Amino acid sequence: MIRLKRVYEPPEPSDGRRFLVERLWPRGFKKDALQLDGWLRDVAPSDGLRRWFGHDPARWAEFKARYFAELEARPEAWRPLLEAARTGDITLLFSARDAEHNNAVALKEFLEARLRGG
Repeated sequence: MIRLKRVYEPPEPSDGRRFLVERLWPRGFKKDALQLDGWLRDVAPSDGLRRWFGHDPARWAEFKARYFAELEARPEAWRPLLEAARTGDITLLFSARDAEHNNAVALKEFLEARLRGG
């Protein structure tokens, strides 16, 4: 199972393996403060796409289309997450305030489609 969680929420045993999927380190955290199994910067959207999106819900559908295209071009960035999800629970950590319109939500959708064989 793939879960989503803001980095500001405490870790739980049900999280499984925890991966930060942000290009930038979250504000207010020292590098050793987050309990992580990995920080996968390269799976995050490009800086240009991240800035264009700006967490604007009106751009969500277009953001996902562009982000998925970026992911398709970089399978080495997301394959470790897919393999981890095939062997157990994982949690994708994000720092955005908007819990419905962020790259972790889109990445979860992308990965789940591949787990289903899509």
